[in-house]
Amino acid sequence: MEQIIYYFFNLDVIREVGPYILKGLVNTLLLSACVIPLGLASGFVLAIAGHCVRNRVVRALLIAYTDLFRAFPPLVLLVLIYTGLPYLGLELSPLQSVALGFMLNNSSYFGEILRAGLASVPRGQVEAARSTGMSALQTMLHVQIPQAVRNVSPDLVSNMIEVVKLTSIASVVSVPEMLYAARTAQSMLYNPTPIVFAALVYFVLLWPLVVMLGRMEKRRRLAMGAMY
Repeated sequence: MEQIIYYFFNLDVIREVGPYILKGLVNTLLLSACVIPLGLASGFVLAIAGHCVRNRVVRALLIAYTDLFRAFPPLVLLVLIYTGLPYLGLELSPLQSVALGFMLNNSSYFGEILRAGLASVPRGQVEAARSTGMSALQTMLHVQIPQAVRNVSPDLVSNMIEVVKLTSIASVVSVPEMLYAARTAQSMLYNPTPIVFAALVYFVLLWPLVVMLGRMEKRRRLAMGAMY
């Protein structure tokens, strides 16, 4: 038991490396604040295009893009962007590589979620909005998108939680987020306590979101049950 405490829950180690890991947490939050909006914005573009465009070629390209980046392992994608693009004369910083890789990966997931949300809006409401004189753009902005976001909000929050956890792979290109800080501290002290501490910080950070997600899903089930 003493060995378990010494190697995994060493308070002296936590006091020593805690500020360094918490600094990595700030970088994790900043990275999340960067990549989540990028993924959402590009996902909205994909969703609206997939919902509105009727050209078969364009639709096929959108499906190919979505399927490709949903199937492509994000870690491999990140390494490929960071180490492969310089051979094409395009050298990105670690942060730029992470932003691009996460945007490509997350846009496909957010795009599918939002496209399903747009498809869930009853056609009758769209026709009613158009009959009042609203343009197609106004109908999309004021009728379809608000309802679509509300209908799939639990799925959006769930994916955002996954994105925050996924930021840990940014350490492979030396972005100094929390896991990178914990691994560096572990290698210096030869003690895995920093990794355990980082895991606990992730838990404290994400647990409220997980609880909120559970409540959102419960409300959605109750709302759907009331409809039928």
